Amino acid sequence: MNISTSRHRALVAGVSALALLVSGCANMTETQRSAAIGAGVGSLAGVAIGNNRQSAAIGAGLGALGGYIWSNQMAQKKAAMEQATAGTGVEVSQTADNQLRLNIPSDISFDTGRADIKPNLRPILDQFAQGLANQPNTEIRILGHTDSTGSDAINDPLSVNRAASARSYLASRGVDSRRVQIDGRGSYEPIADNNTDYGRARNRRIEIFLAEREAGR
Repeated sequence: MNISTSRHRALVAGVSALALLVSGCANMTETQRSAAIGAGVGSLAGVAIGNNRQSAAIGAGLGALGGYIWSNQMAQKKAAMEQATAGTGVEVSQTADNQLRLNIPSDISFDTGRADIKPNLRPILDQFAQGLANQPNTEIRILGHTDSTGSDAINDPLSVNRAASARSYLASRGVDSRRVQIDGRGSYEPIADNNTDYGRARNRRIEIFLAEREAGR
């Protein structure tokens, strides 16, 4: 079997599986539904990346690891963050796998080339920290980003340091730092054109993700 045929069959299988999962969602718990859909989407991602059935299976496994739920607490948190960030340029959204995502641009978060938190970011993090001590099943992840100015040797650690600064601030507000995962993506995940001042400002940012698992998982 050539790669093209294998990829086609895996793609058809992924689409069919996802359709069956969606049709059967009515009898699933929220966690089962999220994990099942994640597996279907993951399998399609595996086809796109690896071009073979083995990669599709790996993708399905990765997709199923999500298992996040969108509870009333998460909906309330999203509404609170939307209110706290209104007019600031911060983007608050629910991701496809039920994570709450804050995309915080540089004019709110960090000055160019620096990792110390700007004053405008503090009330946003204060609001984010509220109530998390009473939500033990939530997971927090912070990703730091830079624009393309400068070398990887500068941008990569800078992006990690920005995420670390946000974690440290949350810890000072009572959030257990062991619950907060951080990572830096340097300049590798731009969301705007790095050839313009506006685009570079959008790319210098942090993203904060909040996710909740069903109790007992």
